[in-house]
Amino acid sequence: MYNVAVVGATGAVGQEFLTILEERDFPIKQLRLFASARSKGMTLAFRGTELPVEEMTEDARVEGIQIVLASPGAAVSKKFAPLFAKAGAVIIDNTSAFRMEPDVPLVVPEVNGDAARNHPRNIIANPNCSTIQMVVALKPIHDAARITRVVVSTYQSVSGAGSRAMYELESQVNAFVQGMEAPPYEKFPHPIAFNCIPQIDAFLDNAFTKEEMKMVHETHKILDPAIRVTATCVRVPVFRGHAESVYVETEKKLTAAAAREALSKAPGVQVVDHPSNKEYPLQIYAEGRDPVYIGRLREDTGNDRALNMWIVSDNIRKGAALNAVQIAELLVEKKWI
Repeated sequence: MYNVAVVGATGAVGQEFLTILEERDFPIKQLRLFASARSKGMTLAFRGTELPVEEMTEDARVEGIQIVLASPGAAVSKKFAPLFAKAGAVIIDNTSAFRMEPDVPLVVPEVNGDAARNHPRNIIANPNCSTIQMVVALKPIHDAARITRVVVSTYQSVSGAGSRAMYELESQVNAFVQGMEAPPYEKFPHPIAFNCIPQIDAFLDNAFTKEEMKMVHETHKILDPAIRVTATCVRVPVFRGHAESVYVETEKKLTAAAAREALSKAPGVQVVDHPSNKEYPLQIYAEGRDPVYIGRLREDTGNDRALNMWIVSDNIRKGAALNAVQIAELLVEKKWI
């Protein structure tokens, strides 16, 4: 049994941590919840009891905590993760704060679980939500035929930008339906209702966004630095669940049938690929579920060593909270903590 803390407990990912820890019966001796000052005094339900939310401060009592699941924002993680680490806890951090640090493993258990063994700073990073679902799908193909190039376009839900972004979509839709003037938008650079925005995060000097380059760099660190990756990330008016259209080139030919068979046997994957029956992955059906769903698997018409596929997953579960809990489960199972 372990003493566990959740940092950012009142956020969307934080609350999903609690749901998944309870669903999967994680071996918890004591659970403590931390959040910002505005959440102090709140309580959250866990295993039939109400637990108090403590304010995350530099003076917080953190001795005795062994595992931390954190999703408070990158600046907060940078400030407080070393506090937990110094006290002996292993932090599984869901922010971008440590992902590309060379001495911090970046882990997707189905893809590179062994990387979690060594965590010299007592910090393990959870990848970006869009990267997680893509590399889970790419791993079986890479093992079978060696991927050389990936071109991905994402269709990412507003929940990836937090609860306020979900409210912004809802309020804009409600205003439109009621014939009212649209409320001001704050979380996105343009209205999101009935719209697609080809920008997630800030643009860099190379004309790609930070989100797009996260997919490039994180895929290299998790899967293989030799794979050429390019991404276009788009925010779409969906509340929850990310979708991706992925083009994959391989060293040797892999038929769609062979790829489908490899994917059907892969951990964390569910193949939904019967297009003649209108059966393919949809964001609305992935919500609240664990797998990475893959469909529309087909051989490319212009390259006999290329495949196209459609990938969908719940970005709050596998793209965030579930992946972090799976890392914690791996640490416990392998006695790496």
